[in-house]
Amino acid sequence: MSNAVERTDVLVIGSGFGGAITAYHLAAGGAKVTVLERGPWLQSSEFEHDYKLGSSYTRAFDFTVGDGMSVLGGNCVGGGSVVYFAAMPRAPRFVFDRHGSIGRRMWPEAVSRDTLDPWYDRVEESLSIEKQDWSDVSYAGGLWAAACNHSGRTANPLPAAVDNTKCVNCNFMMAGCRFEAKQSLLLNYLPAALAHGAEVRPLHEVQYISRTPDGDYRVHFNIVHDEDYRLQAGSGTIDAKIVVIAAGAGATPVILQRSEAHLGTMPHAVGRYFSGNGERLNTAIIDEEKAAALLGLDRGNGLAYAANAIGKGPTVANWDRLDGSLPEYTRYSLEQLYFPPGLGTILAQVPDATGPTWFGAEKKEILKRWTSWLTIFTMIEDDNEGVFGPPPATGNAHRISQQMLGRGNLSYQPTGNTQKAWDMSDAEVKEILEKDGLAKVMPWTNDLVGAYTVHPLASCRMGDDPHTSALDDRNELRGHPGIFVTDGSSVPGALTVNPAMTISALAERAVPGIVAAAREKGVDVTYGAPAPSGGKAGRRGVLPLVDGLTNR
Repeated sequence: MSNAVERTDVLVIGSGFGGAITAYHLAAGGAKVTVLERGPWLQSSEFEHDYKLGSSYTRAFDFTVGDGMSVLGGNCVGGGSVVYFAAMPRAPRFVFDRHGSIGRRMWPEAVSRDTLDPWYDRVEESLSIEKQDWSDVSYAGGLWAAACNHSGRTANPLPAAVDNTKCVNCNFMMAGCRFEAKQSLLLNYLPAALAHGAEVRPLHEVQYISRTPDGDYRVHFNIVHDEDYRLQAGSGTIDAKIVVIAAGAGATPVILQRSEAHLGTMPHAVGRYFSGNGERLNTAIIDEEKAAALLGLDRGNGLAYAANAIGKGPTVANWDRLDGSLPEYTRYSLEQLYFPPGLGTILAQVPDATGPTWFGAEKKEILKRWTSWLTIFTMIEDDNEGVFGPPPATGNAHRISQQMLGRGNLSYQPTGNTQKAWDMSDAEVKEILEKDGLAKVMPWTNDLVGAYTVHPLASCRMGDDPHTSALDDRNELRGHPGIFVTDGSSVPGALTVNPAMTISALAERAVPGIVAAAREKGVDVTYGAPAPSGGKAGRRGVLPLVDGLTNR
């Protein structure tokens, strides 16, 4: 029986934006790259149009309930890109100057909107992101735009990674796009990485990292059962010279916490300063007659709206408050969003309820009018209140059901700053949509699962201050050379917009430094691959910046 140790040059944990982007560039540069992904590898034909247990809806998600905060994330090859809504705005300029709760600039001095723009350009070239035209927006987006205009606000179509020539407006994109209209990583970075020899292993859940006798890293994993994620089908290790952690902001800090006993002290900020991107949801129940009379809407057959399930993810946002001259904690975006059955129907509250707000007879009545619902997604500036407690025995959470549901060790207690920002944004949503009786509005309840986020951030964030950041300005883990973090946990704080574009740009920006570290370890790897499609315009844009990231 062989006792041979498996080795790779670069071990990437997770295959979402942070993992797929780094895997592609390193493989294209000549490194041997192995990607371990906790979830299954689903093909486009397996993305189902239902929300049943065992469908792609539960197989591809991880919903972790914490103390005061619940996190919904991707759990499949392609990670969050498979289940995201493809909204890809760039972060506003003021975001990079935020102080938050620490009294100083949270972001590293080296990272600003100006220095990140060339990396945003790289992502835009690679994912075919386009600003949607008004003719592309969904019925819900059009209703939101008309309501904003009616109340004296503005509205903007969102940039999105969606091929509208393939989109059929089925609104099942959250369970994966079977038509390949949504530009998930399954269509670009990942196949390009595979073409350059990278290996992707699904159903491999990393538990911790240790050192090898020769100073490299040893990654310890369990193999997850393909149907019941509570069961293990084996375990193993792989040795690597470089480790890139991109398991998501709800799992990356847990891996590092569990690794502390093997690697030594972790930076203070590992598992602290978690942000839910300041997210909150409101449900409006539209008066169809008012929508017709006040907004002049008519989609045929005598209907003004009644289209909650038709369309796609967010297509229109109100950005009036994204103004850098406004005080911190008063800046936010308001985005129309379709949220499918499940949480969307459970957590919605009854406006003007006389009894229970999220269940009971009155809730049954508003559920009868579900086609006239409009969901508004708020992203405010929160205070990075989240803290991860001691890690569970395995994985990032204690698995409760065979798929999707777990109990995690994240604690999140909103500060006054965060609560005031939510209250302010709630009030504005109400003002816009209740004007002249257009709708009745209530936020989703926090009583059942606490606050909630689909965009977890900042649990291993980058920065210049070693006490309040786990990573340096090149995404390298402080005190542990050769370990890099490139997922949403590296983002210092809430962005006031959807974060996928910024996570991707930061991952692109991190690659030259990872290449330099790998070369120092003797890996024969270069930097300079084009976009996965072969485009080179974005490469030219970042070359002047590369020397500063690769010189150590």
